[in-house]
Amino acid sequence: MMTSTPDDGQRAGTAVDAAQPPFLPRLRPRGAVWLTAPAVLVLLVALAYPLGIVVWRSFSDPAIGIDNYVWFFQSPVNRTVLQRTFVVAAWVTLACLICAYPYAYAMTIVGRNMRLALILCVLVPFWLSGVVRTLAWVILLQDSGVINSILRGIGLSPVKLIRTLPGVVIGMTQVLLPFMILPIYSVMKGIDTRLLQAARSLGARPWKAFLQIYVPLSLPGVYAGAIIVFILSLGFYITPALLGGPRSILLSSLVQNQVLSLLNWGRGGAMGVVLLVATFVLLAIAAPLMRQKHTSSRREA
Repeated sequence: MMTSTPDDGQRAGTAVDAAQPPFLPRLRPRGAVWLTAPAVLVLLVALAYPLGIVVWRSFSDPAIGIDNYVWFFQSPVNRTVLQRTFVVAAWVTLACLICAYPYAYAMTIVGRNMRLALILCVLVPFWLSGVVRTLAWVILLQDSGVINSILRGIGLSPVKLIRTLPGVVIGMTQVLLPFMILPIYSVMKGIDTRLLQAARSLGARPWKAFLQIYVPLSLPGVYAGAIIVFILSLGFYITPALLGGPRSILLSSLVQNQVLSLLNWGRGGAMGVVLLVATFVLLAIAAPLMRQKHTSSRREA
C-alpha cells in the first residue's frame, strides 16, 4: 500500500506551476471581479441609467402618480396595439423558425465551400442598412411590384401585401432570420450524426430517427433563436412604419408618436415600461416550460 508524502504534494504543485505558461498571470477572484468592472460600468451608463429615467418619467410626468398607466389600460386602442405587437412577434418567430431550421441543417451536411457560401449569405444582411432592406421590400410588395407582376404573369390575381400585416411579417422575418439561423446552427454543428446512423442500424426509419434524436438535441438552439427573435420583434419600428398601415401599427409607433409628436414623455415611458414588463412576464412563464420540455425530450432521446 502506497502513501503520499509532503514531498509528493510539493512535486505535484511544482509540476502544475511548470505546466502553466509563465506569461499568464494568476487571477484571484478579486482580480476577476475588477476585470468585469468596466463592462458593468458601461451597462449601467448605457442601459440602466436611461431605463431609470424612462421609468421615472412614466410615474412623474406630468404629475407624480399612475395616471399614465391608467390612461394606457383604459384606452381600447392601446390594448389592441399591445396585443397586435405580441401576435406579430409570435408570427415572425414562427416564420423565422420554419425558414431557419432547414437552412441551418443544410449548413451542417454540405461541403466546406458550400457551407462558407451559406454562412456568407447569412452574414451579408448584417452589412446592409435595415432601411435599405425595408425599402427593397416596399418595391417588391407594392401593388405594381415584382411579386404581383409575377402573379399576373402566371394568370393569378394580385395580392394586397403592402400596408398590411402579412407584409410587415414578411419584412420583419427577412431582417431577423439571421438571428434564428446562427443559434440553431451553433447547436446543430455539435450534434454527433453517428447517433442517427446507430438508430438506423437498429431499425429506425430515417425520418423517425431525425424527429426523435436530432430534433430534441437541436432544441437549445431553437429556444435561444426564438427568444432573440421574439424580443427583437417587439421593438421594431422602421419595418412596420414603412410596410404597414393604420391597421398594422405596432406599439413602437405609438411610443414614437407620443414622445416626438405629442411630447408626452410620461405616456411614452409608460408604454415602454408596459411592453418591457409584459415581455419579462412571458419569458418568466416560458423559460421553465421550455426547460422542462427540453429535459423530457433529452430523456426520451
